[in-house]
Amino acid sequence: MTASLVRSSALAMAMIALPLLLAACTAPAKPPAKPAALPAAVPPPPPRVVPVEAEPAAPATQPALAFNPAAGGPLVAMLTYADKLRALQPPDVAAEINRLGDPGDAPAAQMQLALALAQTRVPADLARALGLLQRVINHPAPEAQSLQPLARALAARYQEQRRVEDDRDRQAQQLRESQRRIEQLNDRLEALRAIERSVTRSNTPAPAAAPASGARPPGAQ
Repeated sequence: MTASLVRSSALAMAMIALPLLLAACTAPAKPPAKPAALPAAVPPPPPRVVPVEAEPAAPATQPALAFNPAAGGPLVAMLTYADKLRALQPPDVAAEINRLGDPGDAPAAQMQLALALAQTRVPADLARALGLLQRVINHPAPEAQSLQPLARALAARYQEQRRVEDDRDRQAQQLRESQRRIEQLNDRLEALRAIERSVTRSNTPAPAAAPASGARPPGAQ
């Protein structure tokens, strides 16, 4: 009797617990909690821009045109000097020539002065520049050897420039002479025309005068 009661009690408890277990199995699972959102990354601040002022160009009297062979050799320094010299205005070129003065027997100074003289577009200065370049070409010093190829090229160019300028001056002189001759011919032609007009007037007979009132013509009765 006791065992039967125990089995009945166990069966009754099982019957009560079974619906609860079924309900627990069929209940939807709770979704897992979302992780907390991380704070948005803050972009780094932009780099600070520091304005840089452009270095002003130095005039011809400042050391910007000074010959500095240590910068890259005598040839590179001379080419840099020539490039800066080309940008100068005529008054600045004249000031640079005065600054250079007498180059003496220094090949670099001779070539600098030749480059400056060639910028004046004056025939006498161009002839002097050719003379200085010839001195560099014939200079026996080792420092002149690196400059001699450039000196020969510049001398050939300046000779061609001098030939062109001489041809231009010759043509201008011929044009002025032709204009002078044309003016002389025009003056002579105008003088001949004046003589022709005067001769024509002198050969034209004067018109006869009308007889006076009541006077008879010669031979009338």
